[in-house]
Amino acid sequence: MNAIEIIMIPVKDQSKAKAFYQSLGFEVLMEADDAHGGAWLQMHLPGSPATISLASFQGIICQTEDIQLEAKTLNQKGIQVGNIDNTPWGKFAWLKDLDGNSLCLHEKP
Repeated sequence: MNAIEIIMIPVKDQSKAKAFYQSLGFEVLMEADDAHGGAWLQMHLPGSPATISLASFQGIICQTEDIQLEAKTLNQKGIQVGNIDNTPWGKFAWLKDLDGNSLCLHEKP
């Protein structure tokens, strides 16, 4: 893993949360329907490489250059990494920390 790319923040009302974060200076980077019937809303502060996603669940998405190698290395350390999903937005693989918090590996296309 070489960078935190997206911090997923669970929200109850995405529209209200969007307005709140915009009032803090965040800008919409991407807004689109997601594969689960909801909306993907990704925001950032101007000039910052890290982004947030206002979602229905929590997670931290970490960028990696080689998801296969990263997953293999983590598995060898005893950290269970889920299946690698291939999507139009890249490859993703989820894992959990010791307290059940979700982390995701992401290799851009």
